[in-house]
Amino acid sequence: MTPAAFFDMDRTLLRCNSGSLWIRWLRARGEISLYEMARAMAWMAQYKMSVLDMEAVVTKVIASMRGQSESELADKARLFFDGLVPSQLAPKGLEALAKHKEEGHVLAILSSSTPYVVEPLARHLGVEHAICTRMNISDGKFDGTHQRPTCYGAGKVHWAEAFAKEHEVDLQRSFFYTDSYSDLPMLERVGTARVVNPDTRLRRHARRVGWHVDEW
Repeated sequence: MTPAAFFDMDRTLLRCNSGSLWIRWLRARGEISLYEMARAMAWMAQYKMSVLDMEAVVTKVIASMRGQSESELADKARLFFDGLVPSQLAPKGLEALAKHKEEGHVLAILSSSTPYVVEPLARHLGVEHAICTRMNISDGKFDGTHQRPTCYGAGKVHWAEAFAKEHEVDLQRSFFYTDSYSDLPMLERVGTARVVNPDTRLRRHARRVGWHVDEW
């Protein structure tokens, strides 16, 4: 059994929230209305405060995508990624990745986002594994459902445990880096919790339990 280093994506490996960046990019291209942008930003604010019902929101958004072409979204997301995301990488995140790679740890990005940003980021960073929220596809189109649970909160533990079993990873010897209080279940599941750029609730909790806090 080998240790792994799991990294959250938004506000951890990236200095921004890629979801907010994506919404602004779509709005600038005229692909979403001002109302749709405002609704998405409200969800982002709830996410930041760790009060968002992520499963309900994800279910609603993915249901609205039923019948859309998976390849078209992948192409659009690649354009978005290439143009905006690499400049948002946190240098200290790259240093942490390099250190764990040197030590022979399994590397994985563990994010509530979808493969259309997580996988390009993983390839860009040379990270072999991308664990994230995955939508179901039929005949090249989204069928309006996703693999449950969403890779968020306790759902991250679910998918990390499945990954650990498949790849012979010892979670008790593993690391998890994140900024979000919503990731508390996964922080408590691994042997070493790494708190990075924490939101208010996670910063408070880290102080209470004695976790070291990093600013990337």
